[in-house]
Amino acid sequence: MIRVLILFALVRAAAAAELEAVVKNERGEPVAEAVVVAVPDVPAPKPARAKPEQVEQIDQEFVPRVKAVLVGSAVSFPNRDGVRHHVYSFSAAKRFDLPLYVGTPANPVIFDSPGVVTIGCNIHDWMVGYIYVAESPYYATTDAKGIARLSGLPGGAYTVRAWHPQLASPEATTRRRMELAEAGRLEWVLALKPEVRVRRAPTSRGSGRY
Repeated sequence: MIRVLILFALVRAAAAAELEAVVKNERGEPVAEAVVVAVPDVPAPKPARAKPEQVEQIDQEFVPRVKAVLVGSAVSFPNRDGVRHHVYSFSAAKRFDLPLYVGTPANPVIFDSPGVVTIGCNIHDWMVGYIYVAESPYYATTDAKGIARLSGLPGGAYTVRAWHPQLASPEATTRRRMELAEAGRLEWVLALKPEVRVRRAPTSRGSGRY
């Protein structure tokens, strides 16, 4: 009987759980492009190799604007536009520089330290994007409804946090503790700073979005 109980406990601990995260602003509106990360108390096994990732440049914007990746990921920056871009970052988590190019640079950029990396284009000042480099493989980005779903989490204890480019307080203030068995749900109400964007230059298709 004891052996059966131990086996049941091990199977339950190994079962994959799912976390639904909901992010809203102080007006109760859904917040898109928020990154939610669940860090297990027991370190997750590291994948043999992080999957290749990419951030495209389409219509002189970074797509997606917010991209979450696992630490160690190789990210390529294909240019789908008919003009050249110069992608760079001065962020402490990753400094890099991709001089003027079209198409896809031969070598991707390796994001080997956790943290937030702000990316820009040295030619088009309004182009701003964010790469969130997570130390845990359990993360997701909220959709237009402010919902992110993290799946495949082993049962156990987690510290869960949320981040957004306009977050008004330090990311550490969003930390929550929870035990996951099969499914769980967390909700955040985030105070966000107003978004400040450089005005977009006029194009042949109009005056641009900014």
